Amino acid sequence: MKIFLTGIAGFIGFHVAKKLCDQGHDVIAIDSINNYYDEDLKKARLENLGINNSQNNNYIISTKYENLTFKKLDLTDSDNLNILFEEHDFEIVCNLAAQAGVRYSISNPSTYIDSNIYGFLNLLEASRKNSIKHVVYASSSSVYGLNADYPYSVSQSTDHPASLYAASKKSNELIAHSYSHIHKIPTTGLRFFTVYGPWGRPDMAYFIFTKAAYEGQEILIFNNGDLFRDFTYIDDIVDGISVILETPFRQVSKWDNINPDNSFSSAPYRIYNIGNNTPINLMDFVEIIESITNKKIKKKMMGMQPGDIYKTFADIDNIKDQFGFNPKVDIKSGLTKFNKWYKEYYNC
Repeated sequence: MKIFLTGIAGFIGFHVAKKLCDQGHDVIAIDSINNYYDEDLKKARLENLGINNSQNNNYIISTKYENLTFKKLDLTDSDNLNILFEEHDFEIVCNLAAQAGVRYSISNPSTYIDSNIYGFLNLLEASRKNSIKHVVYASSSSVYGLNADYPYSVSQSTDHPASLYAASKKSNELIAHSYSHIHKIPTTGLRFFTVYGPWGRPDMAYFIFTKAAYEGQEILIFNNGDLFRDFTYIDDIVDGISVILETPFRQVSKWDNINPDNSFSSAPYRIYNIGNNTPINLMDFVEIIESITNKKIKKKMMGMQPGDIYKTFADIDNIKDQFGFNPKVDIKSGLTKFNKWYKEYYNC
């Protein structure tokens, strides 16, 4: 298949690009390479994919994968995005580009509207104009917001976001549904649960805690450690994305508009959780990192952060039943793999 992939310099996009290229798909990928976190890490990911001189605005063919082409482009640039779609006969769109980060959305709200709302709208418009067969996009577990009915099911309401980031992801789902309903574009939203692993994001807890372990820094433990996250290893996330991209869109059952299920509708639209289905306590998580690094980490207990939520816990029954998805990597194995990469990358 010919796939348009966004966010290739990002953590998940980088790993998905590898998988798709290894499977033999023809991948055209973009990224804006913004400065939300270490640009050198983003460039290193691209170089690992055989994409050099990534700041060049021309098409760059990978030296490692002959079926991978990169172009530096921001989704908010609708004119050049439309030109790119006209130049290529894409079948599938995989949108992994977004402004990430719950805390950052509190102090930089307009960035999230530009990237996550306007950028996503531009992508759907380009997909509409070019008869794309399926748009698969990243949503987030954060959409569950203030909900405390665990585990989180895609059938539940997600109308009470705890941050603008969460609201922007919920907005993506609503906008996607409108395009699926009116224009009959098949769309699938994937709610990722706390993704971790090699080549990860430096603003995430596992990265911050590992860095602190090796550098003797103090870490902040929010809500006095009484938090739970459904940490999901990157390979499991990629497997979930891959199987959905490779499976032609189909309606799985008849939708009841009297008692509506929020995970799908009469339109070619659906939502899935991709998580590990195993929430881990924050203090247990820190202890695992201390055990793997063989370092004792200094801790400072703090209250709850604005925009944070107490617990995430993915119900993955529908993606398991419909696609055979089953996470394989436990937290200790995954953190051990991350630690190995971290030590090699940072020479520590």
